[in-house]
Amino acid sequence: MTQFAKKLRGILEKAGKLDTATGDTLLAEAQTQKRPFTEVLVKKGIATEHELLALIAKAANIPPIDLAKLAVNKEVLDSVPEAVAREYQIYPVDKIGSILTIAVANPFDVVKLDDIRIVTGCTLRLVVSTAEEIEKIRGKGYQKESESVDGILGSFDDADVELKEADLEEEGADLSAISDEDSPIVKLVNKMILDACNTGASDIHIEPFEKKVIVRYRKDGSMSEAMTLPKRMQNNITSRIKIMSKLDIAERRKPQDGKFQMKIGNKAIDFRVSILPVVWGEKTVFRILDSSNLALDIKSLGFEAKCMEDYLWACAQPYGMILVTGPTGSGKSTTLYSAVKHIAAPDINLVTVEDPVEYQLEGINQVPVNVKAGLTFGAALRSILRQDPDVVLLGEIRDHETLEIAVKAALTGHQVLSTLHTNDAPSTITRMVDMGMDPFMVASSTLLIAAQRLGRKLCANCKRKVELSKDALLRLGYLESDLTQPMDLYEPVGCPRCNGGYKGRFALLETMRMTEPIKRMVVEKAHISDVKKQALSEGMLTLRRCGLMNAMRGKTSLQEIEATTMAD
Repeated sequence: MTQFAKKLRGILEKAGKLDTATGDTLLAEAQTQKRPFTEVLVKKGIATEHELLALIAKAANIPPIDLAKLAVNKEVLDSVPEAVAREYQIYPVDKIGSILTIAVANPFDVVKLDDIRIVTGCTLRLVVSTAEEIEKIRGKGYQKESESVDGILGSFDDADVELKEADLEEEGADLSAISDEDSPIVKLVNKMILDACNTGASDIHIEPFEKKVIVRYRKDGSMSEAMTLPKRMQNNITSRIKIMSKLDIAERRKPQDGKFQMKIGNKAIDFRVSILPVVWGEKTVFRILDSSNLALDIKSLGFEAKCMEDYLWACAQPYGMILVTGPTGSGKSTTLYSAVKHIAAPDINLVTVEDPVEYQLEGINQVPVNVKAGLTFGAALRSILRQDPDVVLLGEIRDHETLEIAVKAALTGHQVLSTLHTNDAPSTITRMVDMGMDPFMVASSTLLIAAQRLGRKLCANCKRKVELSKDALLRLGYLESDLTQPMDLYEPVGCPRCNGGYKGRFALLETMRMTEPIKRMVVEKAHISDVKKQALSEGMLTLRRCGLMNAMRGKTSLQEIEATTMAD
């Protein structure tokens, strides 16, 4: 794949979409993270999938194909063994006589194409697709009936149904129904995990109701139903997940948290599991933690120039506190990890305290919180400060004790990075004072407060341009000066490639530097609205403003910005 990546880099450089230095950097990143070069290019915004396909197709003089719209034909699939299709990264599309049409991601590999001709005994006709699309449709196309949801449900023996609580508590109980790799329950759980990973979901929700169990995936921030299962399978599914997560399968009255790891393709993916008793049983939620999707290059996060400047300035300071705020699932951890990676150096002692450690970073000391053992955020932070740290990352500030230690650490020569749950940057000051912190200490210790949200990106394949009146744009929050600039506004449509018109997410960041005027206002206990006005006069971009700027560029829709951010 390296030769193809180099070839593709040359094609992009010739098209003016990539310079040599950036090409080398992205190529090295793809090799280090073992990700397809095309995936890295799309994630970095160098080109869309459509643009890449068009460029490859033009360079190879081969037509592109949209595999998402392709109907699976079993007779055609039988002409190419699944092992061959996987090894050579191809997918059979059509066959007429001895002429076989195949989708390839790399049409320039002559040796590979010769091998396929010999194996199939056919004359090849090529069409071009991306490696990701080929992988996705191959998993669906070659799926055996016994591995489909209907096939698994059909093989589920009612005689084995529902392990009783008394059975689970017995020593030496027969757990083969939920531990044997060939059992329907194990296959079903593996399938829902594999499907979720292949569709790019971030969470799996298994929800028990009176007469059924519903499985839903969260993708790009929104939930969608994936499958409905019979109620009789509920306890076996939950017990299987508990075994995978090393939890107590006999305990059904208390919440439990665990984790496990699975190898999917060439990637080891971590899963964080939460089990919560509800009215009709136990609800299970998986958080999918794929470290290959973690953007550790701080400059690749896509923040506005002013926000990026503020964030990099704070990271460069020798001591003080950087706070990233926002609700759960707003990307705070990714933003903090990127700062850690940016700051980390051989001459710096960097330690993190997390609950739990989501991603393991090379060369960084990471401490997992263990409340049962007495290792709380406060206790861990106290011990860390005796370990001569330069930089400390606190997963979250939850109480007065942790906040007080963090503030004192920031005032005594340490750089502290952490998160809080607040709605915007200015209100974080109020939150810290409410938690019992003296305003003078808040002003003296804090370098930067950043509020973050995640917005959904429009699908490049189906987004549709819209025109809005001047009054409508002004009501949404645009300025008169904005209306004189080029404005490409789009709305979501929806197609087989995306999720309701959206594909992927991007970060919105509101940064507020603790400048001298703002510090004075905090010490004087000025109203938070006055603090916000001062920050705006100094150039702070609010979350809504950042969103509107992205909508102007056609990156997202105005509907998404209204749903994600509050009006200023």
